Amino acid sequence: MYYDELKTFVTLAEVKNFTKTAKLLMISQPSVSSHIKNLEKEFQTKLFERSPKVLKITPTGEILYERAKQMIMIYDQTRQEILEHHHSIKGELKIGASFTIGEYILPSLLRDLQDHYPELELQAVIGNTEEVIQYVRRFEVDIGLIEGQTNEKTLSVHPFMQDELFITASTQHPLVQKEEITVAELQNQSWITREVGSGTREYLNHVIRSNGLKVKSLLTISSNQGIKESLISGMGLSLLSKYVIERDVRQNNLSIVKLKDYSFTRTLSYLYAPIMEQKKSVKMFIELLEKNERSE
Repeated sequence: MYYDELKTFVTLAEVKNFTKTAKLLMISQPSVSSHIKNLEKEFQTKLFERSPKVLKITPTGEILYERAKQMIMIYDQTRQEILEHHHSIKGELKIGASFTIGEYILPSLLRDLQDHYPELELQAVIGNTEEVIQYVRRFEVDIGLIEGQTNEKTLSVHPFMQDELFITASTQHPLVQKEEITVAELQNQSWITREVGSGTREYLNHVIRSNGLKVKSLLTISSNQGIKESLISGMGLSLLSKYVIERDVRQNNLSIVKLKDYSFTRTLSYLYAPIMEQKKSVKMFIELLEKNERSE
């Protein structure tokens, strides 16, 4: 297997510069050129179009790029599994998580992992739901945790937790002063929400559409904390997970707007590329998630 050549090729395809590739891989620039020539000879195709200013990957190079990432991942995974012994979980586990999960639910899971598997090197990557799906699809993480939905057919998706959302506002908001409100009282309100691609944004859009609500204004902030600070300053309403708001509600920084005969629940899911299911650390993490689901 042309392992070193494939790593060089993938890096060059991503940074599009021979000098930067050599520096990143800590090899000489002639070695980079030699690795690419070896692959071009092996596959009998040109992988890059070169000009003085531009390095462009060819169509056949694109095909190899996708396969090369998979081959490198399989090689690294196989090597790690061979190094593992008995019931010891070692190596690295990369977890992708959407913002709500990554900031408010994942930390306790990471603590459990660290307590039980101190030799396991953990890495958490946080993005919105759509970004996490792409991290998993491109093998940039071993497993992902999302709060939205996906139609990505190449991934295995499973529920692991139910999440309840609440309409939230400052303690001084007029709707908070009422014991409970009806859906009709949500007409022509100002809303603060997450960016497009976020599971929370997707859920709010569904609530607005399904109830025929007219929106007075919509402010988009790509941060749960930013949304909470805006609410505290009295800027409007938001629909947020109980995990995001529970501390602020307890400390009387925010209040819940109680909606009559209405609740908002969604399913949180984990997803992975099927090949990752054989990775020991991924299996163990899935067991932890399913145990957490049973205890809910």
